This record gives sequence, C-alpha cells and structure tokens, in this order.
Amino acid sequence: MKMSRRAQRMERHHLRSKRVVGINLTSLMDIFTILVFFLLVNSSDVDVQPNTKSIQLPASSAEQVPKLTLTIMVNETDLLVQGRAVTTVADINNSPDNMIEPLRKELEYQASRSPLANEEESGREITILGDKEIPYRLLKKIMITCNSANYNNISLAVTKKAN
Repeated sequence: MKMSRRAQRMERHHLRSKRVVGINLTSLMDIFTILVFFLLVNSSDVDVQPNTKSIQLPASSAEQVPKLTLTIMVNETDLLVQGRAVTTVADINNSPDNMIEPLRKELEYQASRSPLANEEESGREITILGDKEIPYRLLKKIMITCNSANYNNISLAVTKKAN
C-alpha cells in the first residue's frame, strides 16, 4: 500500500527525532583546562601555618613570607614539635642546663626522617612559634638546643601588624 505524502513526511520527522545527539566536548575541555590552570596557579599561594590558638604571637612589620619548615610551638605550659608534645615549660625552667634533652632527641629524630641530604652541610631550617609572654631565658634554651641538633637557620614566627 502506497503511503500518502503526509504519512511519508511524518515518518521522516519521527526518524530524525530518534537520532542520538552527541555532546560537543570541545567547549567543555576548554573550560576544564582553564579551571586546572587556575587551580594550579592559585594553589602555590597557600600559606599553611600550624594552629596557634593557644599562642599569641608578637606583632611585627616583617614583609617576608615564612617558609614551610619544622616548627616548634611554645605556649604557657607545653613545648611541641610539629604538634607533638615533647616536654613541659615547667620542666625546662626547673632544669639548670641550657640544653633541653627531650627537644634535642625529637629534633634528631625529625632530622633522620628528612629526605634532604644537603641540609647537613648548611644547617637545617626551623621556625619557633613562641607566645609573646614566654621569658627570654626559655627562648634562649630552645635556640641553643636547636643549634646543637644542627638546626642553624632559626626563624621566629610573628603576626603582621596592620598598617
């Protein structure tokens, strides 16, 4: 049986609508490429410092951004290396020695875990986050201990003053 022109036109229309439509991925790839470059460029500006809620850092007008190094945090009660409690401030103050033995052992342990071999010659880097109320005598003992463990590049963390 012969189909009418209208029936033929309707059949063609139905066949066209059943075709699978593909997604144009070229524009999506452009968007993803831009997104990846944006994330790569902006991820290097992130400054990650340890949580210092128990420490009130002294204020300074320093412009230099700190490097990521091994950190020692000193608050009113504890001395922490990379967030791990090493000893108490009371034990350090009661000791007549200038050397803090538990801190020296922890620093040597951290140095043994470090993959960089050229640090031995130039000295390792360390950052001390000390509360602004700690006595200088305590800070001096910490710095002497760091120096004895070959952590010669000592930085003191501060907060930036608002101009």
